[in-house]
Amino acid sequence: MKLYFKWLALALAFVWLPTVALAASPWTEKSKPVECMAAKFVFGVKNLLFGWTELFTEPMEYHKDGKNCLEGLGKGFVNAVGQTVGGAVHAVTFLIPIDVPLPENGTQFLK
Repeated sequence: MKLYFKWLALALAFVWLPTVALAASPWTEKSKPVECMAAKFVFGVKNLLFGWTELFTEPMEYHKDGKNCLEGLGKGFVNAVGQTVGGAVHAVTFLIPIDVPLPENGTQFLK
């Protein structure tokens, strides 16, 4: 039984730790519920439609910094999938004020 709780604690740590490292979404700063819902929907649609651009922007950032572009491509792929899926989750659940942290806080252009 002790082994079960150790594995459960380890699994929960792997789920909880990444969410602590990610910043809160910008829509969480709104004070009124209606503004919060609208901002969450816009944030979700923006990431749903433009999250895939991370496939190109991350490798370019890595190239500018003189880092390995293949690492940037891998990170871009992870960010693209995370932001696109996360954007869909935000757009569908805009009525529920629960934040789903996105990689690099979502797509940053079109502010």
